[in-house]
Amino acid sequence: MLKTFDIVLIGVMTAMASVTYTIKHRAELKLEEVRRLEADIKLERDTIELLKADWALVSQPNRLERLVNNYSNELQLQPTLSTAIVQPSELPMLRSQVPPPVVADAKDSGKGGKSTGSKGGAAVASKGGDTTDAQIRKAIADVASAPAPRPKAPVVAKRKKSDIDNIATGSVAH
Repeated sequence: MLKTFDIVLIGVMTAMASVTYTIKHRAELKLEEVRRLEADIKLERDTIELLKADWALVSQPNRLERLVNNYSNELQLQPTLSTAIVQPSELPMLRSQVPPPVVADAKDSGKGGKSTGSKGGAAVASKGGDTTDAQIRKAIADVASAPAPRPKAPVVAKRKKSDIDNIATGSVAH
């Protein structure tokens, strides 16, 4: 019986040794991964510092002024006027946000009412047949306050990749 108990204890010790070895091996792999990640982080931080220093060098006002003076004929740069800067609230509305035009009802225009068209397609009608100055001014103000529709984007002709390379980069076709 003692021999059986010894064999069981030897089996348990062997199993515990293998579990301990497996845990140690996994811990070492995790430690290697942590060291690799720390090295990657250090490399990224060094790269960021280098790029910040490069940006500080490139964006120096003296250097930019010198470049503007050297290339003023080619670039034809002009200062931005303060009136050219707009706030987001001053930009025109999207077409979906434009209020619908004021149109006279069919029953009002059928009773002899005149409708006066304005340049935006809006119409003003009165029941008495005459349109007052106030109504006309209001209709014009409504049309004038509506933003102009945005122009369509220009259509760009598609080119072959070889044409783009030859034009944009000046490379020679092989």
